[in-house]
Amino acid sequence: MARINENYLKLPGSYLFAEIARRVAKFKNENPEADIIRLGIGDVTRPLAPAVIESLHKAVDEMGQAATFRGYGPEQGYEFLIEKIIEGDYAPRGVKLDVEEVFVSDGSKSDVGNIQEIFGIDNIVAITDPVYPVYLDSNVMAGRTGEYKNGRFEKIVYLPCNAENNFVPALPKEKVDMIYLCVPNNPTGTTLSKAELKKWVDYARENDAIIFFDSAYEAYIQEPDIPHSIYEIEGAKEVAIEFRSFSKTAGFTGTRCAYTVVPKTVMASTAAGEKYPLNKLWNRRQTTKFNGVPYIVQRGAEAVYSPEGQKQIREIIQYYMTNAKIIREGLESVGLQVFGGVNAPYIWLKTPHNLDSWAFFDKLLTEAHIVGTPGSGFGPSGEGYFRLTAFGSRENTERAIERIKTRLKL
Repeated sequence: MARINENYLKLPGSYLFAEIARRVAKFKNENPEADIIRLGIGDVTRPLAPAVIESLHKAVDEMGQAATFRGYGPEQGYEFLIEKIIEGDYAPRGVKLDVEEVFVSDGSKSDVGNIQEIFGIDNIVAITDPVYPVYLDSNVMAGRTGEYKNGRFEKIVYLPCNAENNFVPALPKEKVDMIYLCVPNNPTGTTLSKAELKKWVDYARENDAIIFFDSAYEAYIQEPDIPHSIYEIEGAKEVAIEFRSFSKTAGFTGTRCAYTVVPKTVMASTAAGEKYPLNKLWNRRQTTKFNGVPYIVQRGAEAVYSPEGQKQIREIIQYYMTNAKIIREGLESVGLQVFGGVNAPYIWLKTPHNLDSWAFFDKLLTEAHIVGTPGSGFGPSGEGYFRLTAFGSRENTERAIERIKTRLKL
């Protein structure tokens, strides 16, 4: 009889957002007239920018003509998009990249989940806590985490981030091999300074560790001293792999396009101690398991870097950041302790009266008919916190805050 991968059985309960959907469906079934406002899952609501739509239409027309039809494209992505990525996202910040170091994909979620495949299962993993669930769950599935005991996996090094340490993770006391950092952070909406990131780069260089730097929300950074790329830090190209996405930046959550940067200078070791470039391994993985992002979609992503596209994207981002300000100030006005929402589209709040995260989820849903995300779903240090997103419409954002002010019993 075929045997399953029993590491999947170690995953506690259902996936966070699946559990949220289950609870909301149950409430809606019991209260069919309830008008639910969803500020939970970080899905965008604004339409694609006109420049992107125009480019998509042109690419569709190309696919209808024999002379311009495209079949399989390069698994790594078309150079027309990769060159725009380098010119638009990295060159202005003094970061030099080769086209072979950028890999276009169908989403950062896929990439941050798949990147662990090119590493041995005996590597020690460090994650900030709370954390985007994919970082942890993909390592559980691979068999790298050990058993789940008392709310934690025994082989994972947890790096607590909370109000007490200003959501700045401390360097691990023990040696670790794989480090996940998300800046601006999901779920807390907080950031790290260049000086703080330099500590991590130095640690990785000293300990032969690799940093997985999820920068999916860099376009939302408003303050001038916050780094947009880890490669702004000296030495990072030796130890860091960076993930970026068009999902939240340009509204591609339903269109699917992202990219991962794997510098040729990032190395890891074989069991015999031989250094090997991770760029080659990731290229091998992608060419074996991935057929590339559709040509049409990549043309749409290319338009993001046009002058019109940049202007339109900035307007969309500002729309969401205005929502974030409305949420942040509204929560503060009723006496809640709030973090994030300044350089990221996420607002992280401390639950009132020591309520646990799921209890506050139920309270917010039943009293105000608002859906958020329980902090405990992001890890042990998320308990007692709660996430709201700024990706709703302006109308729903304002209505949600009015309900919190008038309906929520605090």
